[in-house]
Amino acid sequence: MRKIVIIGGGVAGLSAGIYARLAGYDAEIYEKHFVPGGNLTGWQRGEYHIDNCIHWLTGTNENSSLHQMWVDLGVLGDGVGILQGNSLFTCDRDGVRVCLPPSLPELREGMLRVSPEDKAEINRFCNAIELVMAADNIAGEGCDEGVSIGRVLRGAFPILKYLGLTTSQLARRFKSTALQSFITGFWGDDFGAFALIFVFATYCGRNGALPEGGSLKTAKRLAERFESLGGRLYLNREAVKVNLEGGRAVSVSFSDGSVASGDYIILTTDTAVTFGKLLDVPMPKKLRKHYDNPKLRRFSAYHAAFSCDLAELPFEGDLIFDVPKEYVDTLGTKQLILREFSHEPSYAPEAKNILQTLTFCFDEDCVDFIRLRNENKEAYNLKKQHLAGILQMLIEEHCPTLKGRLSLIDFWTPASYERFIGSEVGSFMSFAIPESFIPIPLDCAVDGVKNLFIATQWQQSPGGLPVAASQGKAAIEKIKKLEKKK
Repeated sequence: MRKIVIIGGGVAGLSAGIYARLAGYDAEIYEKHFVPGGNLTGWQRGEYHIDNCIHWLTGTNENSSLHQMWVDLGVLGDGVGILQGNSLFTCDRDGVRVCLPPSLPELREGMLRVSPEDKAEINRFCNAIELVMAADNIAGEGCDEGVSIGRVLRGAFPILKYLGLTTSQLARRFKSTALQSFITGFWGDDFGAFALIFVFATYCGRNGALPEGGSLKTAKRLAERFESLGGRLYLNREAVKVNLEGGRAVSVSFSDGSVASGDYIILTTDTAVTFGKLLDVPMPKKLRKHYDNPKLRRFSAYHAAFSCDLAELPFEGDLIFDVPKEYVDTLGTKQLILREFSHEPSYAPEAKNILQTLTFCFDEDCVDFIRLRNENKEAYNLKKQHLAGILQMLIEEHCPTLKGRLSLIDFWTPASYERFIGSEVGSFMSFAIPESFIPIPLDCAVDGVKNLFIATQWQQSPGGLPVAASQGKAAIEKIKKLEKKK
């Protein structure tokens, strides 16, 4: 039986391990931490549980292209509950609220209610969303309708018109300032509008719900699925070098002095770290072009978590609201994302809640957080306290019923991600999708090394759980093809 050694026990690594076992290969996963899952994780702070990862999971609609993969991996199916909220997010601008509901007719009606004068632009936007939904078999009243190739081709031109737009450029097509904030609030100004349409299509097609239990339990289901198939998972084993001989990867050395060998090796670590550190070969040219492309920016976020001494919250899901101008430069954002977790009652004590903020930041700010933590831990902690104080003040000003009821329980930054998952700039996803960019998956092969493959979210923007899992699966498919040729 052929043996596959997989480095990294995150989503990509666990996916590769599961599909390896389903294909009949011997498989071992080596993870440097004491828990599997990588960024797909959560942790306790006293009586409160912090969920770090899943905002929505693409593929929860059983008619969609990704659903069967999640069933294969044990993430969905077999009694796993699906939590479908009433909205993915709500944008609050000058007292006007606009939400993204799990229904395209509701989205269209809600936008028209806010701004009838934007009818033509709203219809163009919603028609593009509908076509993307249909292409993934999640359109129609029951979110179970597909589309013919002819209709896709006829509708391709209207969709491609969004390809060259950023979210801020799309927002300016609307007269309503509330709708402008709605378009930019979820991701900010600089993401591609084309990618935003896919997010809206996913949620409106009931294809972006939450698996019951959140991130940590989802990671546990992945690990349990792998081990139930006979795979071996080794924790606290940090890889330090891939050993090459004669154009082949023969083994992997670990920090404890141990070595693992196999017929094939799959690396799921951050590719900026993999090439030049674990692996003494050049990064594949197509991937290198992504890193060298100034339009493809890496991003992360900093977060604050607050306990909330209030049972009934003034919003559901995510609430996005404007940051006062005097705080924009300090916080690095124009709009604040505030998330609640009442859908998981176990995350907080009875009659209480946990609230978390998410503030995106790009390469430069990510590096600043990491440098500050490494060079001056005290200054780093003071910066976190300062930011948390501003965030709490703004939340309480925007939601007066929360005033005096919030207490900071945790704060984490790109430096936290860099330390935990080994990402070079603390990125928890891949490159942000800019305008005029179509995210095509990159090959998992490594030039000059016949039996070595990469399986990471960096091979397709913007990364995330579906990309990571799909790349793990793709690496095994590549190995299967090679084996058939022998």
